[in-house]
Amino acid sequence: MDIVLSFTLEIVVMEIQGLRSLPASKIVYCTMEVEGGQKLQTDQAEAGKPIWDTQGDFTTNQPLPVVKIKLYVESSRMLSLDDKELGKIILRPTVNTTRVPEWHLMQKTTKSFPDELKIRIAIRTEKPQNVKMCGYIYIMGKTTWKKWKLRYIILVQVSQYTFALCSYREKKADPTEMMQLDGFTVDYVDPDSALEGGRCFFNAVREGDSVMMASEDENDRNLWVQALYRATGQSHKPIPPTTSVVKKGAAPPAHTAQVSRDVDRAKKHGIDELIQADPSGMDHQVVFKQLQMWTLEYRLNDAFSSLGWFSPGQIFVMDEYCARYGVRGCWRHLCYLSDLLDRAEAGTMVDPTLLHYSYAFCASHVHGNRPDGIGTISTDEKNKFDEVKERLRALLENEITHFRYCFPFGRPEGALKATLALLERVLMKDIATPAPPQEIRAAMRKCLENAALVNYTRISQYARIEENFNDAVPPEKKIDALIHLAELCIDLLQQNEEHHAEEFKAAFPWFGELLVEHEEIFWSLFTVDVDHVLETQPADNWDSFPLFQLLNDYLRPHAKLRNGKFHSHLRDLFAPQVVRYVDLMESSIGQSIHKGFERENWKIVGRGCASSEDMLWKLDALQSFIRDLHWPDTVFAEHLEHRLKQMASDMIEACSTRVSKHFDTWMKKGGLMGGTGTDYIISSECCVMINVVIDCKNQALKLCAMESGDLHKYHTKIDDFLERVLAAMRQSLIQKMLGALEAVLKKLARYDEGSFFSSLLSLAKPVNENGQSYVNFVRANSEQLRLKISDELLALTIFEEWYTAQMNLLCNWLSGRAEISLHTYQLSCLLFINKKVVGDFEMQGVTEKILHSKAYQTVANRLTVEEATHACQGKLPNGPAE
Repeated sequence: MDIVLSFTLEIVVMEIQGLRSLPASKIVYCTMEVEGGQKLQTDQAEAGKPIWDTQGDFTTNQPLPVVKIKLYVESSRMLSLDDKELGKIILRPTVNTTRVPEWHLMQKTTKSFPDELKIRIAIRTEKPQNVKMCGYIYIMGKTTWKKWKLRYIILVQVSQYTFALCSYREKKADPTEMMQLDGFTVDYVDPDSALEGGRCFFNAVREGDSVMMASEDENDRNLWVQALYRATGQSHKPIPPTTSVVKKGAAPPAHTAQVSRDVDRAKKHGIDELIQADPSGMDHQVVFKQLQMWTLEYRLNDAFSSLGWFSPGQIFVMDEYCARYGVRGCWRHLCYLSDLLDRAEAGTMVDPTLLHYSYAFCASHVHGNRPDGIGTISTDEKNKFDEVKERLRALLENEITHFRYCFPFGRPEGALKATLALLERVLMKDIATPAPPQEIRAAMRKCLENAALVNYTRISQYARIEENFNDAVPPEKKIDALIHLAELCIDLLQQNEEHHAEEFKAAFPWFGELLVEHEEIFWSLFTVDVDHVLETQPADNWDSFPLFQLLNDYLRPHAKLRNGKFHSHLRDLFAPQVVRYVDLMESSIGQSIHKGFERENWKIVGRGCASSEDMLWKLDALQSFIRDLHWPDTVFAEHLEHRLKQMASDMIEACSTRVSKHFDTWMKKGGLMGGTGTDYIISSECCVMINVVIDCKNQALKLCAMESGDLHKYHTKIDDFLERVLAAMRQSLIQKMLGALEAVLKKLARYDEGSFFSSLLSLAKPVNENGQSYVNFVRANSEQLRLKISDELLALTIFEEWYTAQMNLLCNWLSGRAEISLHTYQLSCLLFINKKVVGDFEMQGVTEKILHSKAYQTVANRLTVEEATHACQGKLPNGPAE
């Protein structure tokens, strides 16, 4: 057993007296140290006024620590590394050390220092909560502390019901010796003159062991006895002696006085009459019965827990009485068994093994199977045996019925198994013929049936069901009370399984089946309250689902109770509610999609918009709720899973369809900023719509994939649909943005050779404002897409397709003018667009392969040729404005 204690020390260094030989301006300070721990230092003070009042807090595992306090003067020499130590003091505080500040004389560490120093210190030691008593006492035992010696003893509470006496030495954290107090009884005792040391004696005894202790003070003894009395939990309360403690060497009371007192006591109680009576004229059967009854009563009132067993001395006296006056052994044990039954029926704990031994002895007499061959029995003994047998059977059946309360937590260990074995013995017709297994099984079944009723009745009373289930209580309060009752029932059955099931099964291998029947009967009683409470609940109330989860989680792992009567009833009771709940949730989600997207403002919420987040959260919450139910019926569970996955697929499809329609509408309107030219910027609302579809696609794997069977039965369908929706939205978006390039190219087409406007427009000497405006358009929309679209991969796909479409459009436009030369303005704009667009899309992550596609190379080659032609003609285009 590991015992670790933690003590808190508060050391306050207050002041020093006698510091005369130092100059008043010298700086002094003190250090505090608990040996084996950290070192602390006080503030600095002048030697003329050495007052600090500094507190140091220490924590140690040593009950007897050593505290060192040293006084230093600060060195003023430049070459000196350490301050000079003037004095020190070593203290050994305990929990009982006074907390009042005291003066202590310090030891001088330097002979040349003439002053006699005194230090004022206050030490406070806080003991841990599990230390109930401590101090120096004399102690000696049989197995531990074998020498009478003064030791530092601590009474430690190891656990809730376990206490131990531990002895400690100085500077040691672990006890040198220890002793548990289980079964000990403490009391005051007279001084032992053979022991040297200690004045006030007390002891702790149990069968086969004893410990003698003594303190120097009567008050200390009283404190120790009271602390040990609370720790042992004994029934006998020690009473302090009224007389004073006899000192060592004092003469004991006169022997004659003691004898006279015994004689007076004998006369007072009428013992003289019994001593002088004639034994031959007495009915010793009756007298022995009375004697045995009084002996048993005295034994049960003893400080030691006997469980009905007589002490060796008592057995010797009764054996002698029976042998001397001819009391029959069968009568003796019948009376003994009858007395034990009287105590057991009154609630006193009696050892079942003792009842077994006494009954076996009596049965061997009655059935004539005595080992010694004596098989005689009187009529009174036969009648008494029949009476005792019926009483014993009733007692045993009652104890098995109330096994939780007669043997709480399986204690005493083995008592329940012994009771079952004794009942089997009582059911035998004679000592040699075993009882039929059917009769034993029927008796056990009846006991466990009654036990189920007793256990449920008591647990219902504890939960105050009658108060909580009356008509005046609101329905929600009834559900809470029913859930609390279910928790208590589960705890009760788990305790039965943990503490009693093994002993039942060890007595009879077939007892496991009876325990299952017992639990089914117990739950059938609970079913009545469940049905009553659920009938009072209003329609479409889902507060009862936690009750199903609680009970189903308990029954589902149970091999015998799973899909049993109660489990099946519970499943049939809640199945319609689950179906109704799913129906209502499906309708609610459908309405939220219809109304939500009609009023949607397309602001960013989470990873999509408000309506999509609400829909996906509801679908996920519904599936999590149904999954957490762990429905026991496999067929119905698979049906629910298929329905929820189909529902999620349908809802996501409806959501995506509505988003796609809104997206097309926004594309046709041209967005909030208006226009189809280079001043157009894709709106954030359109990006939110794309994000909604992306989020639906990401959530579809979780919401639509089956956990068993065809895993992607619904996911593949909805995933393909969402891919088509995203592809359509990408194409619509790209076509919208290509419209800006087409508008620019239409403006540039007016500069074609041979056209009517070509010569007129050339007179104005325009710069490449169309190229600049288009490049600004590309940059603005690229930044909008990069920032607003949540899926980087989709954004990259849009950039790649947009870039490819632009290059194809430029290539086709230039191919249509293969026979004519480009105008200077046309060449200037296209060179600027080609250069900047390639660079911008390269920064967005478009790969080299796509950037330098065949269309791009065609455009670049044509523009290079045109630029060279214009250079030869001396008509170089104006440089692009950066």
